Amino acid sequence: MSDIENNQDDHENENERRTLIWVLLINFSQALLAGIVGFIAQSTGLLGAGLDNLGDSFVYFASLYAVGRSATAKSRVAKLSGVLLVAMAIGLVVDVIRRFISGSEPVGWAMIVVAIINAATNLVCLRLLRSRRDEGVHLNASWIFTTNDMIANLGIVLSGIAVIFFHSQVPDLVIGVIVAVIVVKGGFEILSNAKEAKQSNSAESAATEK
Repeated sequence: MSDIENNQDDHENENERRTLIWVLLINFSQALLAGIVGFIAQSTGLLGAGLDNLGDSFVYFASLYAVGRSATAKSRVAKLSGVLLVAMAIGLVVDVIRRFISGSEPVGWAMIVVAIINAATNLVCLRLLRSRRDEGVHLNASWIFTTNDMIANLGIVLSGIAVIFFHSQVPDLVIGVIVAVIVVKGGFEILSNAKEAKQSNSAESAATEK
């Protein structure tokens, strides 16, 4: 490989790292905001969004490790991402059940405001990731995370309106379950992509050996 090609690879890796650092910082700030407000406002939907963003942050951190490494390493990071998402979803379902039994009084307007802020920052992440989502299964996983977050935040806004209108905790609990389903779907999609990438890499390695 020539020096020019090496320099191009180094440049691409540096750009990839910069993108991942930005989305990591954005998601971690989202996790803090949604988690703190969700706890104070007794909102399962916001707590779910906070957990989702925290999971995303861990995944972006792991993706930074994969930059410039082999396709196998990237597949492993993507697999870790999928498992982490599914685990987060299970934790959210447990919280929904707990709140359904013990009761809660979610604050609708707080849900709406935080969800809108999170949606706005997710748009920034999507813009950063748009041109790089096809550069590796780990970056495609990041794209899936962020698109799932957008859907979840829209649901939280709608449930916040319903909480205000009906004076009930049920819409918040329902969106908590929906967020969990979205998270599980994203997790299994990432696991599937990681498996396909691993199989493709194995096939290419076998062909090269021949």
